[in-house]
Parts: sequence; C-alpha cells; structure tokens
Amino acid sequence: MSFTPPSTSEVADERTPWFKEQVHPHESSLKAYLHGSFPTVRDVDDIVQESFLRIWKARATRQIESARGFLFQVARHLAVDRLRRDRASPVDAVGDLGALPVIEERTGVSDVVSMKEKIEVLAEALVTLPPACREVVMLRKLKDLSRKETAAHLGIAEKTVDEHLARGLRKLEQSLKRSGVSSYFDR
Repeated sequence: MSFTPPSTSEVADERTPWFKEQVHPHESSLKAYLHGSFPTVRDVDDIVQESFLRIWKARATRQIESARGFLFQVARHLAVDRLRRDRASPVDAVGDLGALPVIEERTGVSDVVSMKEKIEVLAEALVTLPPACREVVMLRKLKDLSRKETAAHLGIAEKTVDEHLARGLRKLEQSLKRSGVSSYFDR
C-alpha cells in the first residue's frame, strides 16, 4: 500500500507534483533503509506511510530543501519512537487468541508455601510414630510399595504390614488433627 497524495481535483496546490517528483521515488530506498537499520520494527510500511503524511503536511507550512533527507529523518524518528514504545509496552503477536490460557498454570508462591507447610506438618507427625509403623507408612504411602514388597523389604508378614499401616495411619490422623489439619487422608 503506497501513499498517494490527494489528486489535483481534491487539493489544487503545488505539493502534488513536488511529492510525485521529490518524495515518492524514495519509497523503496526508505523501506530498505528501515529494514536494515531497524530490523526489529514490525510495521515498516506503516512508518513509511506516516513519514509521507508528515512530509506532505510539513510542505504545506514551509519550503523543504532536501525532500529525501527530510523524509529519511522523519522515518528514523518514527522508527525510534516505535522501538521505545514497544520496549515500554511489549506486545507479543498471537495467532489464535482462543488458544491462550485464561488462567496461568504455573504454581504460585502461595501454593508452594502451602505445600511446604503441609510437608512440615506431615514430617512432624511421622516422627511421633513408633519406628515399625513409621517404616511401613513411609514405604506404603510415600514410596508407593505394594503390601508384598513392603513385607519383603522389612522381613515381616504381609498381615503385620497391614496392622502397622492401620495403626500408623490412625495415629497420623490423630496427630494431624491436633495440629489443626482436618481430614488429611480423605483425599
């Protein structure tokens, strides 16, 4: 899309031929300059069009000695302004807005702190268990070993594993309730 000055029927003044002869022929070299000097500017065509508009308006109020120099200076200032604005308020291009997550999926600070507190309370409760119960609870619930694997690991009968687990979980729940944690094992 290229800037076309108003036709002589719309505005009858000396800017139209001046623009066609002195400004418009520099469009391709201006684009090349902007692409080379400001590679991160996304909308070079917009800057070119805005530069054309500003030089058109400036010519209405004063004589311009070097149209090419003035055009490039205006374009450079516009590009620098665009870069500053993008740095101050970066906008990332997104293809499909529907694909964006509405809620951030990262674990928040409050979730991390809450989890750490729960682990500390559970660790304190585990320490209060008798050693055999603590071993069984940790192997079955924390390391996720089967009943048979736990029995083999500890060298005890599977029925004993069940008894230690039941006693350990009951004592853990009582200890957690005393600490203010309600129904920790309901989940």
